[in-house]
Amino acid sequence: MSHIYIYSPSSAVRDKAAFRRGVARLKKLGHEVEIDEAALGSHMRFAGDDATRLAAIARAAASGADVALISRGGYGLTRILPDLPYKQIAKAIERGTQFVGLSDFTALQCALLAKTGATTWAGPALGEDFGTEAAPDDIMEACFDDFVCGQGEGTGWQVPKSDLQALMAAAKSATNEPPTLQVRNARLWGGNLNVLCSLVGTPWLPRVKGGILFLEDVNEHPYRIERQLTQLLHAGILGEQKAVLLGSFNRYQLSPHDKGFKLQTVVDWLRSKTKVPVLTGLPFGHVPTKVMLPVGHKVELLVQGRDALVFWG
Repeated sequence: MSHIYIYSPSSAVRDKAAFRRGVARLKKLGHEVEIDEAALGSHMRFAGDDATRLAAIARAAASGADVALISRGGYGLTRILPDLPYKQIAKAIERGTQFVGLSDFTALQCALLAKTGATTWAGPALGEDFGTEAAPDDIMEACFDDFVCGQGEGTGWQVPKSDLQALMAAAKSATNEPPTLQVRNARLWGGNLNVLCSLVGTPWLPRVKGGILFLEDVNEHPYRIERQLTQLLHAGILGEQKAVLLGSFNRYQLSPHDKGFKLQTVVDWLRSKTKVPVLTGLPFGHVPTKVMLPVGHKVELLVQGRDALVFWG
């Protein structure tokens, strides 16, 4: 079906079994899988030193593959952003190589968008998604299959009831009719909240105005999520968007000290500070069920009642 190039631009692969399972599953799906020579490299916490990982990214761009898929996220891309081969990656994308990943990969996606305007894809990683001990998530696998077949045109989900109530309050609706929200011709961008915040004030954060910003994170307590959202708010980034989509924020632990402070508290607070619509429940993040999202592409957003759709077809 497709030629998939596996490389490691960030943290070292510690779970070799998951790596092997991921490769085997992709091959079973009919894909040709090519593994970068440094994919299982290790230098401190990284998949090789900076020069090694930069060379791996360049090889991925030169591979001629249909998909360049990261082995995992972690940390490592922000420290090499000044030296990334931006023109080479952008030309590879023009020739048909699609770069896919999440988490730390957000740094490369944002920087590439800022420097070249090229579109990449927020989607699965090899080990986390295809290398699971249990079978990969059906929705994730179906979305990836549509993507590699060129059939993906959009993604839909159902927003929580609290979102519907917030939209009705924002519209000051005096009826019980479900509100409709429509955003046209808006650039979709974003990714991991922590990584994106680390780019504020640098040349590698795209200044997208009138866009749709999607965000997710993992292992971050709600108060830390709020602090990072506050940074984007005070930097003027949130106010320049037409909508903000919140994906999964998971694997954190509340404590008695919180006294009722939780993730919904953060969402409610954010809505009180901006007129930009804030929607939750986007199926993306460090969760098994994740969709494919074109970072940097113009999309449409339609919300009717609790049904939300992001469409780029």
